[in-house]
Amino acid sequence: MRKLSKILSLALAVMMAAGAQGASLAEDASPSIRIFPVDRATILAGAVVDFKVEVNYSGGTADDVAVTLDGVPAVDVFGAATSEGITPEDGTYAMWEGVTFTRPGAVEVSVSANVNGITTEKTVAYTVLEAGEKKARNVILMIGDGLAQPTRTAARIMSKNLTEGRFNGYLNMDVMDVATLVTTSGIAALVTDSANSASAYATGHKTANNAMGVYTYNPNVDDQVGAKVENIIELAKRAGMSTGIVSTSEITDATPSAMFTHILKRSNMQAIADQMFLEGQRPDVILGGGAWWFWPSTTTGSKRADERDLIADFEGEGYAFVGSATELAAVDTASASRLLGLFNSGNMSPYVDKFIEKSPDILKGFDDQPSLMAMTKAAIDVLSQNEEGFFLMVEGALIDKQEHAMDWERAVVDTIEFDQAVGIAKDFADINDDTLVIVVADHSHSISVYGTIDTSKPGLEGLGVYENAKFPTYADEDGDGFPDVISPDITLAIGWGNHPSYYEDFRYHAVPSAPAVIVDDVAVANANGRAEDALLIAGNLTPEQPQEVHSADDVTLTAYGAGSSYFNKTLTDNTEVFFAMVNALGLNPLEFGK
Repeated sequence: MRKLSKILSLALAVMMAAGAQGASLAEDASPSIRIFPVDRATILAGAVVDFKVEVNYSGGTADDVAVTLDGVPAVDVFGAATSEGITPEDGTYAMWEGVTFTRPGAVEVSVSANVNGITTEKTVAYTVLEAGEKKARNVILMIGDGLAQPTRTAARIMSKNLTEGRFNGYLNMDVMDVATLVTTSGIAALVTDSANSASAYATGHKTANNAMGVYTYNPNVDDQVGAKVENIIELAKRAGMSTGIVSTSEITDATPSAMFTHILKRSNMQAIADQMFLEGQRPDVILGGGAWWFWPSTTTGSKRADERDLIADFEGEGYAFVGSATELAAVDTASASRLLGLFNSGNMSPYVDKFIEKSPDILKGFDDQPSLMAMTKAAIDVLSQNEEGFFLMVEGALIDKQEHAMDWERAVVDTIEFDQAVGIAKDFADINDDTLVIVVADHSHSISVYGTIDTSKPGLEGLGVYENAKFPTYADEDGDGFPDVISPDITLAIGWGNHPSYYEDFRYHAVPSAPAVIVDDVAVANANGRAEDALLIAGNLTPEQPQEVHSADDVTLTAYGAGSSYFNKTLTDNTEVFFAMVNALGLNPLEFGK
């Protein structure tokens, strides 16, 4: 290992970022080389990244290692490696931290090593891009977590309904300037999670599930060092812009965290909360749930392992703190420059439970939570005071969480809430024509609208497909965009492509319940709360899965306002969303400070 590290320090010339590639030795005992960033990565010229090379092998030695960048030894490009060590696969690594690529164009990185008498080589190609022509001063990235296209369709039906086959209106996210499909896979698996996919939006680099802002190929291995890549909030802050994150989940959850954090495991939420306070990563507006990661450990309900009071820390930096919808409404957003709002100990409650059912047993004391619309408006009001512009990410997080629970009514109503927040953003863009609004999902779900249900009839007797799928009877007499009744006489028939065994009774449940429960390590269909005539639907997942899971389907992106032309293509890789935002904002790190 020492010999390899010494040779790497003397002969390296490769690229930046952070990541991992190749098969682990548990799967393949042959030597392997991993280079981060990975092959075909696109790198923003001037952005800060870590460049890492791993040589993995099973015992023995590695020597005669050479790393070059376009044929030039790495040491001549980046100097000596800043860190080195042993990889989880019993190999060795060297990393150059905080490097930049300043010359736009193609870059070829080559690594060769003699490992246990076998010569192993690997070559990767990068594209270094300089930011395009600035078209926007502000970007509002709106992520509907798990917002599959059928969920958008169901929300349009529930909110607007149809007359003689034509929709009576469209969602805000339907009426945009440009639409494209987005691919979602990561570097180590076909089906992504929210951490990996949101990290691609935030950094322009793919990674493995569970990781954010760092390259890794082994998301379940703790003993490793991730290579960092600069994210959108760090870049925006360096450019003098204001930044914000808004979510209906814990604010330390994957999607909001991916905008600012560098971490191998999304589950390490205390570390994420602590990173949120770091000056170079700290958003100016933070609104959502997850207060238990900010309370000191002696506070009832806290999940912290120490006595740090993060709310007090933020207040010490000039943040106004609010803990309810009433307090949020009272904030003078014209004078507040920094705002922290935490409205639940964990995830915020779905719209149905906050504003329709209002059950104390479900709200558990958090009976004054704001809507996503109110949080979005407050965030925009605060951030828009900065003449240098702002970046804001708004997440409708509970769409995904209710789809996992196969509670489609709550998921779809939360989609309507998310869409009304999109309307707030679009209204701002209409007044401020230097604003880009992007609406996208981080990944898809296997939900499908396949007919309607006549709720006056039991079980399958009420199911209508094809010509028997009569139009649903949703109405919106008060014009608030939400259906007056969640489950009218004729409602939607929703199905799932992947699921545990569950009971289907085609009915809305005012009190939510899980589709399956774990019994002796096996998911078993949950009859609790279901009608007696409910059908038992056999599961098609592995036995340990108690919920519906993500799918690899492409997701829809719609864009509105200044710079939306950067999305004018049929198919977009999720990493390209980052570059479209960077281009729209003209975020050119090579010009920062000049």
